[in-house]
Amino acid sequence: MYQNILLATDGSDAARRATEHAIELADQLGAKLHLLSVSEDGPQATDKQDEMRTDHQAEANEAVEEAERTASSHGVDTSTVVRHGVPQEEIIDVAETNAIDLIVMGTHGRSGLDHLVTGSVAEEVVRNATVPVVTVRE
Repeated sequence: MYQNILLATDGSDAARRATEHAIELADQLGAKLHLLSVSEDGPQATDKQDEMRTDHQAEANEAVEEAERTASSHGVDTSTVVRHGVPQEEIIDVAETNAIDLIVMGTHGRSGLDHLVTGSVAEEVVRNATVPVVTVRE
């Protein structure tokens, strides 16, 4: 049913849990796992800048490399891509241009004022994706 699974990762704890889930799914289904990280623009980028992270491109590269190492150790076929932009837009674009059957991503479970101010990448992807989206909580 699912031959091409997209894992969106930013290297966070929630993304690592989603990575485990996506690898297990890909392994069980014999699917290819497409790994994506986005060097971000948009509201969430400000949060990361506040945490003194200065090299977003290097962080995005490390996130996909870490996921690729984990997937390879489980014998899962992967491809990787790092993009720059607004995460939810890039995730949807990669899904649409690569015949993705399923998107897997972590969610931080923000609520209240934090959610109102920053929004949710996962929520936007769920709303706008044309394929099923599995979200994995932190």
